[in-house]
Amino acid sequence: MSEGSVHLSVTEGIATLVFDRPAARNAMTWAMYQSLAAHCESLAARAGEVRVAVLRGAGGQAFVAGTDIAQFRDFAGGDDGVAYERRIDAGIGLIEALPMPTVAVVEGWAVGGGLAIATACDFRLATPGARFGVPIARTLGNTLSSLNFARLRAAWGLQPVRRMLLLAQILDANEALACGFLEQVCASEALDGALQSLCARLAALAPVTQAAAKEALRRGTAQGAPDTDDLVRRCYGSADFAEGVAAFTEGRPPAWRGR
Repeated sequence: MSEGSVHLSVTEGIATLVFDRPAARNAMTWAMYQSLAAHCESLAARAGEVRVAVLRGAGGQAFVAGTDIAQFRDFAGGDDGVAYERRIDAGIGLIEALPMPTVAVVEGWAVGGGLAIATACDFRLATPGARFGVPIARTLGNTLSSLNFARLRAAWGLQPVRRMLLLAQILDANEALACGFLEQVCASEALDGALQSLCARLAALAPVTQAAAKEALRRGTAQGAPDTDDLVRRCYGSADFAEGVAAFTEGRPPAWRGR
């Protein structure tokens, strides 16, 4: 299967980043993460030219369905998990630190790493069929970084995050709208119009004020993130994680043993 790509285009001050691997629901490969980081660095240097950045998935069936799990087969222990979570944090941090407002457009699945990407954006629009979650207690047996826990809690509130992580529950667009995670839910045919309207409103406002507000909020979220490398190392070094990866690649349910 293709390694996929992340495309960047800029039209009249609006940047659009497209995650393009629709055959795999836009699941992120290492190459896609690298491309995303490079594009974010480019956009950060174009703050005067680019007033809003839009992130969306290709194909209409998914925003991003997490990280491609097959890539975890090369992990040898907990230290690989710590390195991976730091790498993801750095990439998500580049989105979060962009000086211009960011908008995630969610059609279909935004789960795992895809939910982290959407959460790092300032605003989110979605279609009624959008679905959100971090079902790693059912699928993989790993955990998240402390920063990603903090980001999720800030955007969703504590109890929805508990449901996503402890119950491996997938939440729908109405639930995401009710807790404030989504700015708007609209039919597919109205999505581009809603996006255009939101981008126009954002682009008409004071960019220095927007950048300062974004950075103040980012710092506040990061301050509440303790060091949890021990927890990350424990999960990624566990037999359960190895079983989760093996079960996924073999197309069978995992047999969790708690070790």
